[in-house]
Amino acid sequence: MATYLKNAKSAAAGGRTLEEQLEYQKRLNNITNKIHSARDTNDILLNLQSEILSLFDADRITIYVVDGVRKQIVSKIKTGDEVNEIRVPIDNSSISGYCATSGKLVNITNAYDADELACINSALRFDKSWDEKTGYKTTQVLVAPIKYKRFLLGVIQLINKRHGERFTEEDESSVQDIAHVLGIAFFNKQKATQKPKPRRFDYLVTNNIIAEKDLVEAMSRARKTKRSVGQVLITDFHVSKDNIGKSLSAYYKTRFIPFDHKMVIPGELLKGLKPNFLKSNVFVPVGKEDERVIIAMEDPNYLPARDTIRRLIPAKGYEYCVSLKEDIFQMIDLFFDIERKELLTGGGESIEDILGQLEAGEDVAEEDLERVSEEDGAIVQLVNKMIIDAYNRGASDIHIEPRQGKANALVRFRIDGACQIYQTIPYTYKRAIVSRLKIMSDLDIAERRLPQDGKIKFRRYAPLDIELRVATIPTAGQNEDVVLRLLAAGEPIPLDKMGMSERNHKAFLDMISKPYGIVLVVGPTGSGKTTTLHAALAHINKPETKIWTAEDPVEITQDGLRQVQVMPKIGFDFATAMRAFLRADPDVIMVGEMRDHETVSTGIEASLTGHLVFSTLHTNSAPETVTRLLDMGMDPFNFADALLGVLAQRLVRTLCPQCKEKYHPTREEYDALVRSYEGDFDALGFEYNDDFVLYKPNGCHACGNTGYKGRTGIHELLVGSDEIKKLIQNRARMEEIRQQAIKEGMTTLMQDGIRKVCLGETDLVQVRKVCIK
Repeated sequence: MATYLKNAKSAAAGGRTLEEQLEYQKRLNNITNKIHSARDTNDILLNLQSEILSLFDADRITIYVVDGVRKQIVSKIKTGDEVNEIRVPIDNSSISGYCATSGKLVNITNAYDADELACINSALRFDKSWDEKTGYKTTQVLVAPIKYKRFLLGVIQLINKRHGERFTEEDESSVQDIAHVLGIAFFNKQKATQKPKPRRFDYLVTNNIIAEKDLVEAMSRARKTKRSVGQVLITDFHVSKDNIGKSLSAYYKTRFIPFDHKMVIPGELLKGLKPNFLKSNVFVPVGKEDERVIIAMEDPNYLPARDTIRRLIPAKGYEYCVSLKEDIFQMIDLFFDIERKELLTGGGESIEDILGQLEAGEDVAEEDLERVSEEDGAIVQLVNKMIIDAYNRGASDIHIEPRQGKANALVRFRIDGACQIYQTIPYTYKRAIVSRLKIMSDLDIAERRLPQDGKIKFRRYAPLDIELRVATIPTAGQNEDVVLRLLAAGEPIPLDKMGMSERNHKAFLDMISKPYGIVLVVGPTGSGKTTTLHAALAHINKPETKIWTAEDPVEITQDGLRQVQVMPKIGFDFATAMRAFLRADPDVIMVGEMRDHETVSTGIEASLTGHLVFSTLHTNSAPETVTRLLDMGMDPFNFADALLGVLAQRLVRTLCPQCKEKYHPTREEYDALVRSYEGDFDALGFEYNDDFVLYKPNGCHACGNTGYKGRTGIHELLVGSDEIKKLIQNRARMEEIRQQAIKEGMTTLMQDGIRKVCLGETDLVQVRKVCIK
């Protein structure tokens, strides 16, 4: 309709009657339908040109398609039974070539008028050779690009209006309409005639070893589980390695080399090569035949890897063979005799040796940082060593912090809740290190403007079974910070080792031994909530009890628990997991975090229907948790009935047992403790006398000269007593709930912390850091 109105206006301006315009529109629609119904592109080029020509009252028409290989546009002309091609380069040497280059419509009154051409583009020329060959004179030219979305697919060119005037605005509009239709048609015809891209395992389908649907499923599982497709086919679909090898050989047209424990170690070829570097690039030399080095590769067609091989392993010739990634890793482990013990003790070069290699390199200008490769052997060693050292030192996080200009990058470890400087890295390698970490975590190395999140499965690069959560954040000076959270798999800590007071330990054991109800552990991120919940689960984990957990991520694993990793990106969140658990005959449900109304209400409902529910919340204190949930819209009567108790906790740094220094505090220090306690301090049994001592940090080699080593918990346990339940039902204020809980024996976080100060486990500075009123 829009085209019709537009053309109607043009017709009025050009003197056409409405009837003439309707006939014109009818012919245009007829051409459009014939374009869509054409058998192929050749049908359009050869059989529809005359109809389009008559529509525009033009003398000649040429429809070109793009030849992307030769960078030309091509048309076909039928002379008798013979079909000839016309080829025009995509450049400014012709009007149609310029249209293809610029993607713009061109309407020319006189193709021989150099000034008119120069007004369009100073470099534009008219190719007179066609006129000279044929004796035909080109005057008016109307040319439009044929596109599909942003892709150029061809050009339509009209020559010479039969009555000698210039092509009209209506002609421009109509040719663009036809070009649009041609673009859609060309794209659909090309798509229909394209052959499917060959795949590495088509051999298996062709030879009826597996079905097409099984291959598609295998590729999907490989993406989800980060395994190779070949390994998935072997383990999940029981395809023999021999058939996998035949398929890969057929695809790459080279030999397949499987792993064999009896393989001869090619010692000479391994000189100067590092196992972690070989694993990151997924290739390894396996031998030599007739002056040719035999290389096992995951992708023999990957040219950058071939260039690296030629640079590192000089030889007269190379044979690039194919192998499975898992087999290549096994070959590397066999050839280098990698032992887990050697890795975990930091075997090989020290961090100083590796940094020495980096600093030995030539000075690189800031603008040339891109030239430093993330695949450099020293970069790979440095990143792996950094992660191993962080694991060995008990770090929870690694912070890589590039600085502006030529200042060296800083690497810090968070150990026991506090950051410590680990190393400085030469500024010339800051981008290579960030890129290396992005590659390991499957992030986009080219994207530096947006934050990215990923995960590293370190066992892919070394036999150390830990995962790291990775976050990159753009920072000033066109830099990127990287923060890695170590997610080391571990066993649950026994509940009696959690540092609870006698009262809290006994009351908490009583709560988690109940058959139903809800127990909440609250505190900020990194306060040990998940550790406490797993300690509780370990205590009640018996063969007669069915326990489901939903976690993000699963860090601590226990036999007997059915542990589930939630995936919010695909809609599998905590609430969805909990609803699924209720259909799976649970006795106990643990939900990693109650983030929303739905999860909380489902948890309360589950606890009221005969299930014991454990979860966490981000709140500051136990009494505040109660009022927070009521503010979220929980029914006070249901919540009161369900509540067994709330445990608030924090982690405080403990004094190093090797170097902590005993001292007798002044009376002022003692009185400050009493004031901070805000309760019955005398009940603790610490009187001020000559025997009363506290401890302060000193610093030694064992604690990295910080004075602190390890962390312990401080706790605030609110028990869901009858009086507390009544206050909840009456929507009492937080202070009323707090006072009643204290009356029933609850100690606040600050009070529990001061008790530990008096016991010599920590100091008041650390307690005040985590206890904010």
